[in-house]
Amino acid sequence: MSTPKIDKISRIHFIGIGGIGMSALARHFLTEKKKVSGSDRTLSPLTKALDSEGVQIFGEQVASNITKDIDLVVYTEAMDPTHEEMKAAKALKIPMVNYFEALGIAMNPYYLIAVAGTHGKTTVTAMTTDIFEALGKDPTAVIGSLRAKTKNNYRAGKSKYAIVEACEYKRDFLHLKPDVLVITNLEFEHVDYYKDLEDVQSAFHKLALQVNEGGVVIANTSDANVKPVLEGLSVPVVNYLDILDLDLEMKQPGFHNRLNAAAATAVARHEKLDLDKTKEALMNFAGTWRRFEYKGELNGAPVYDDYAHHPTEIRATIGATRELYPDKKLTIVFQPHTYTRTKSLFDEFAKAVGLADSVLFLPIYSAREKNASGVTSRELSVKSLEFTSDSTYADSFEAAEKQLRKKVGGDDVVVFMGAGDVTELADSIVK
Repeated sequence: MSTPKIDKISRIHFIGIGGIGMSALARHFLTEKKKVSGSDRTLSPLTKALDSEGVQIFGEQVASNITKDIDLVVYTEAMDPTHEEMKAAKALKIPMVNYFEALGIAMNPYYLIAVAGTHGKTTVTAMTTDIFEALGKDPTAVIGSLRAKTKNNYRAGKSKYAIVEACEYKRDFLHLKPDVLVITNLEFEHVDYYKDLEDVQSAFHKLALQVNEGGVVIANTSDANVKPVLEGLSVPVVNYLDILDLDLEMKQPGFHNRLNAAAATAVARHEKLDLDKTKEALMNFAGTWRRFEYKGELNGAPVYDDYAHHPTEIRATIGATRELYPDKKLTIVFQPHTYTRTKSLFDEFAKAVGLADSVLFLPIYSAREKNASGVTSRELSVKSLEFTSDSTYADSFEAAEKQLRKKVGGDDVVVFMGAGDVTELADSIVK
């Protein structure tokens, strides 16, 4: 079944519209004057916001949501093909595409700036958007989080520029044809899909080969994991480390954020934007949702929420916290994300969280997986005692909250970490 061209599409339905990427794309099509509807298992602040903006939201995912007047169905990567709405769309012969196929349909006609990488791509996408916005370039942007300054994951622009976050999971980013490709860094990740680091590199290399003629790849060319990706390209490669500013004053702490700023600056420089104004935009960058996001206080201790779910990200966030609070005791509340990642990176996780003064582990967030290996967060808690003297486990949010309220005081700083629903505990504890 062929996918209709965008100008032939009048009505689009999203299955799983509450996702961060899906909701941003729904907003884009809404600004393109398409009739947009969507469903999700539960209503959330995101779906309620979409409803207020004009999207028809279904709080139940049932076959009757799919009607003959729908021209295109967009579904999340995790959607089961036997899902009621998926089967109904297939029965009605409605074209169906996953999120990244739809993103390509929407964004490839623009002058496309795509930000890929294992870590930092959300922040670099948001930083680049802030720069282009501040310098009057009016970009369209799809971001994998909410920008702090707008509380939104989408920016509707009227220029030729589109800035998007490009996720490597299942090679989905290969639906994009960028003019500028940023590769922040590269590690073995998404271990439920990729076989090894070389497999990940092959996906990134293929994306780099898809950069349009006259385009550019921006990367850390000294990174051993990135070097194989850059071999044999016909477009120029720019090393963003050449413009790394270690003295850049930023609201977001940490060396990793200065690296992110260098990557965003390299994009601005390639597009011949004013570098003094670029620097000013970076100094004013307020961050994004769940990226070292300040939530409030617990018994006088500052509380932050962070998306870190890989050992490298955990180490970076710990470093940023130490930079901001050098004299405070650091407590991490960590919710491992997926059984395969926890099993594959078990020792690395233990070492990374061991850099904190105290660690409280929560049960593993399963996401789309079953626990085939039998790995547990309690085992990880025991392993981490090799690297820190204070590691405990709580079997529920309620138990964790009780421990923290009793233990944490004004001499502490607390960071909640993980890509699952641990953010709900962070919200709860500061109320």
